[in-house]
Amino acid sequence: MSQVCPKPHPVSLPQGVRHLPAPVRHLRAGVVAALACAALSSMPAHAAGRLDARYVLTVGGVEMGRGAVTVKADDATYEISGSGRISGAMRAVSSGKGQVAARGTLNGAQMVPQIYAMHAESEGKKERARIAMASGAVKSTDVHPAMRPMPDRVPITDRVLGSIIDPLSGAFVYVPGTSDLLAPSVCNRTLSVYDGRQRYDLQLSFSRKENVQTKGYDGPALVCQVRYTPVAGHRANREAVKYMQDNKDMFVWLAPIAGTRLLAPFRATVATMIGPAQMEATTFKASSAGSAARGEP
Repeated sequence: MSQVCPKPHPVSLPQGVRHLPAPVRHLRAGVVAALACAALSSMPAHAAGRLDARYVLTVGGVEMGRGAVTVKADDATYEISGSGRISGAMRAVSSGKGQVAARGTLNGAQMVPQIYAMHAESEGKKERARIAMASGAVKSTDVHPAMRPMPDRVPITDRVLGSIIDPLSGAFVYVPGTSDLLAPSVCNRTLSVYDGRQRYDLQLSFSRKENVQTKGYDGPALVCQVRYTPVAGHRANREAVKYMQDNKDMFVWLAPIAGTRLLAPFRATVATMIGPAQMEATTFKASSAGSAARGEP
């Protein structure tokens, strides 16, 4: 059954955000996104679980933006969308808006994305990306503006576009079966990410467990360390790429979405060349289909 999608609200992104290193864009895409329902045709009629979360982004301790994300999933499919806006002192010097969303299936032991769509506008400059996928392989990519040819840019070939995940879907972790959602082994995985412009790997490994608390959630979170490895599309000689490749100060806190086998980012931290960046939930409300039917919050 097709769903009538609500009209997306304009959202704001910092000027020049598209030039952030790939792992920073990856985390941003998972938690600061705007609704792109128009790019998606339908969603499950009876979702088993839903997450409504709000986040704040800081860089060097200074608030840069606020955003929200909505996840709807059952035992076979998922849809992720969100919204974001610039906030704090940055509003005086920058403006922008953007949209991003993803949809796919939960097949076997992994998330299998089908559609990823992103649109951003900052200071009158527009950027868009749309990726169609099937069985983990890229079928088509549409990006604007096109990447400029550079002598040190590593070319993207079909060889590296199989068994990939888009950056928004990749911000969430799927744990199949009935095992412990927060087992240390859940962290131990490598994500082969493609965002339309770059192909890179994110290697997750277990760091620790912590209790986290915000409006809507008070409980355990799985903390995974993240390492970045560029594969293609990047400029090999850029200092920022080398910095992020050597960066050992990237972590993500994952918390469960009730009624699903998905974990969502509660917090993410990345050491950058301009100071530590942190995205943290200020609201994290997860509900199962059963609790929603009973009218529970």
